[in-house]
Amino acid sequence: MPRASRAQMELHRQTVLHAASKMVRERGVDGVTVPEVMATAGLTHGGFYRHFESKDALVAQACAAAFTQRLAAMDDALETTDNTEAARRAWLQDYLSPAHRDAPEDGCATAALAGDVARAPEGAALRDAYLDGLRNMIEKAERMGNRPADPEAREQEVLVELATAVGALVLSRAIAGDALSERLLDTVRRHLINE
Repeated sequence: MPRASRAQMELHRQTVLHAASKMVRERGVDGVTVPEVMATAGLTHGGFYRHFESKDALVAQACAAAFTQRLAAMDDALETTDNTEAARRAWLQDYLSPAHRDAPEDGCATAALAGDVARAPEGAALRDAYLDGLRNMIEKAERMGNRPADPEAREQEVLVELATAVGALVLSRAIAGDALSERLLDTVRRHLINE
């Protein structure tokens, strides 16, 4: 049987990474196995180590891919308008929506993987990927909205805003199905965008 070309190998790798990214956000790191990821990607378990050195390496790269997806959503909000405040409001409307709450597999890694990252040992690749993604998210958020000119004040405002939005999303997911979940999202969204 002929070996896959480099292009095919990279396509397979990206397919596995995409599947893993969705699965770890939906189920958490411990809720995902390598055979499941490979099966979801339509590949055999035996080919896993041609793409990744370990499950830990896969999970860290899946986390990075999830952050890339969320950062792209922030870019989309910024590119939709020249008004950075309108971009901020649109992004927060989407972030604090029932649709985002109900689709963790396609949602923000910050909320979906916080517990896994908190339990990961110091120096773990997952922690590094998460921290890098969070820093990029903070940097991107600083460009959205009518932020203070002072860098320290701008960062403080963004940290409070992101912590509030992520916390609201985590809490609303924990109690999904109860009316309080919807009220929580709505209240925080309205507070953050000053409705």
